[in-house]
Amino acid sequence: MTADAWRGVAAEDVDVVTAGLSAILRRRARRLLGSLLRPHWAAIAATLLLITIANLAALAGPWLVGVGIDRGIPPLIHHRDAAPLAVIVAAFFAAIVVQAVTTRAYITTIGRFGGAVVLELRRRLFDHFQRLPVAFHERYTSGRVISRQVSDVDSISDLFDEGLDSLVSAVFSLGLAGAGMLLLDWPLALVVLAGFAPLSVLTVWFRRESAIAYRRSRETIAQVIVHFVETFGGIRAVQAFRRERRNQEIFSGLNDGYASAMLRSSRLIAVYSPGITLVGNVITGTVLLYGGLRVMHGDIKIGVLTTFLLYLGRFFDPLQDLSQFYNSFQSGAAALEKLSGVLDERPSVPEPSDPTALPAAIGSGREVRFEGVRFGYGRGVVLPGLDLTIPAGQTTALVGETGAGKTTVARLLARFHDPDAGRVLLDGADLRELADRTLRHEIVLVTQENYLFSGSVADNIELGRPGASRAEIEQAAAAIGADAFIKALPGGYDAEVGARGNRLSAGQRQLVSFARAFLAAPSVLVLDEATSLLDIPSERAVQAALQAVLAGRTALIIAHRLSTVQIADRVLVIDQGRITEDGPPAELLGGPGQYAALHAHWEATLS
Repeated sequence: MTADAWRGVAAEDVDVVTAGLSAILRRRARRLLGSLLRPHWAAIAATLLLITIANLAALAGPWLVGVGIDRGIPPLIHHRDAAPLAVIVAAFFAAIVVQAVTTRAYITTIGRFGGAVVLELRRRLFDHFQRLPVAFHERYTSGRVISRQVSDVDSISDLFDEGLDSLVSAVFSLGLAGAGMLLLDWPLALVVLAGFAPLSVLTVWFRRESAIAYRRSRETIAQVIVHFVETFGGIRAVQAFRRERRNQEIFSGLNDGYASAMLRSSRLIAVYSPGITLVGNVITGTVLLYGGLRVMHGDIKIGVLTTFLLYLGRFFDPLQDLSQFYNSFQSGAAALEKLSGVLDERPSVPEPSDPTALPAAIGSGREVRFEGVRFGYGRGVVLPGLDLTIPAGQTTALVGETGAGKTTVARLLARFHDPDAGRVLLDGADLRELADRTLRHEIVLVTQENYLFSGSVADNIELGRPGASRAEIEQAAAAIGADAFIKALPGGYDAEVGARGNRLSAGQRQLVSFARAFLAAPSVLVLDEATSLLDIPSERAVQAALQAVLAGRTALIIAHRLSTVQIADRVLVIDQGRITEDGPPAELLGGPGQYAALHAHWEATLS
């Protein structure tokens, strides 16, 4: 909803919308959790069985203490017969051993399948983020991606590692202890149940407030990570424009917000935990008073009262555990809601369920055609209705002022976006009907970023065709004229390029990118400002490489530097999303049109 729309909504309606959204988030999170746990149903069933046995063994201890008092100690006092007490003590120690063994077993089991769940969740996130289109990553900052992959997944990992076993065991202990007290003496159990009224009010309040607090803490830590990543991702600009102080102010504000959210959570625990202790102590005192009076009147034995008081500890201690581990639970639940939202994000350029087979290429390259293509970012229309045909094997240059729509044409051809209306065709096949693998094989986009990954020069060239041999990699580099500089590097093709290729110059990075594109051998090559960041000597080296890269394929060159345009067969001038001039470079240069004016302006910048 827009801000104006929200202003017209009553406060109670906002509460309804918020509650509805929260319910949707919870259902989505439960669905994700269910899909993650489903493969481990056998381990979960075994864990529940082990927890049940462990808790029954734990509850057997207080019961055996009561039996020992009522049936084991009297024979010892009156008849000097220690056998009944010895049997009871032996049973007590057996219960302790069973509890220890089963507790170790279920903690180990939870740790094992919990680790598998977290690994699967990381895999799903990484795979899903890679499949989401460029448009998603342009609006979803890298800091938020890191927050989802690291901070939120770690919260779920902490839940399995530090709290889940205690949470599950506490729930079982509460149920079994309550049942044990009812079976042992229901009038005393009614006294305990009377204390549930204040406990229920306190728990409902804590659950509501802590859910809000922990969701806020997840949001604020994500903002901290986003600011951290953006600051150090642009550290050159930060230092060049002396933005350190302003960034520190922003970071301090975000950090204070996170600290405030965590403090709110701590304060809630500081109220809830002592509140449980207070109610538990009042109930224990009441049970002792009422039970003592019943012992005096002979209604119950002292061993029964002792067992009941021990069960009270087994009943209220788990509530304390729940309050302590509720932090991890709420943090994990909030993280799961955010992660489920990311995994439910649908690609804006989905792969077809029944892809069309691309016909075999005839001759060099493939024909590219835009038919009535309309496209815009948000409300602004960039291409109002583009009609364009690039014959197979032709090198076409697209020029125009900044914002004219050149890069949008490249992105549509690479299918980073789909048209709002119209079609983009490759040899007559709609790009939306082609399998993603086919599309990426046929069309390769090279941008001015010339992004290189950490690894060797050979590794980065091999990205063009994974699995290519070293001989093929070296042949691709030699074909575009990069072989000489690569061999001069320490280590040659095995030389490390560093993060983002920072150990190579801009021209060298671009040559590696061209070698990668040459190895990929696409039928259509799109160069989007591929030489705009190069100096003149580097540009000349790249220009020579372009001749080899473009040979035998359809090419679309987008350039501000018109020196790159000179190798094109055809030049298109685009203005406000429309083709205004179309023809060979020499013909347009000799006329009075916009291309001639752009060329004259470009030449003036060189003098």
